[in-house]
Amino acid sequence: RLLAAALLAPAAAACASVLTVRPRALRLARSPRSAPLMEEPEAPAWKGAQALSEAMKDADTVFGIDRIREILPHRYPFLLVDKVIEFEAGKRCVGVKKVTANEEFFNGHFPNRPIMPGVLQVEAMAQVGGLVALQEPVSDAGGGKGDFFFAGVDGIRWRRPVVPGDTLVMEMELVSFKKRFGIVKMQGKAYVDGKPAVEGEFTFALVQS
Repeated sequence: RLLAAALLAPAAAACASVLTVRPRALRLARSPRSAPLMEEPEAPAWKGAQALSEAMKDADTVFGIDRIREILPHRYPFLLVDKVIEFEAGKRCVGVKKVTANEEFFNGHFPNRPIMPGVLQVEAMAQVGGLVALQEPVSDAGGGKGDFFFAGVDGIRWRRPVVPGDTLVMEMELVSFKKRFGIVKMQGKAYVDGKPAVEGEFTFALVQS
């Protein structure tokens, strides 16, 4: 009996140790650490109308609307170029169309989600091309002396919708001109906020009056 007691004594001591340690470990596990406080993001600094107006300043105007009307035969609601901000005679032109919520076509396209029709984006670009094609040295067909018509469009790609509040900046560049047949070919690209909106190749026929 003495030998059995001696053998059981270490086991009893170990059990007692386990019984005393486990509750403490459980208590520690049940008391989670407090989560760190999340910092609120700082509100952006207020800039105000004057600073934002300066940041949004338009490029200098080369042709205003009066000069555009002298060259193009189009009138409201189909005059789709507000001004020209860069021009190289006989080569290329950059024109601007500011798209507003009051555009006539938004009444039906679409009433609940206004989007400038893609065909009108192409028409606006064609008018920018007309500012090159209807002036010398390409021709003198502007100012009521002639007209230009679509003869074809190729590779048109729309990259994003154009909506109220957008400014469509369009560039048209002369690729070739066959004077004998009055055929003009151009490459065009248009952007909104520096991102591509539409691009393609254009063919026009010039008609002298």
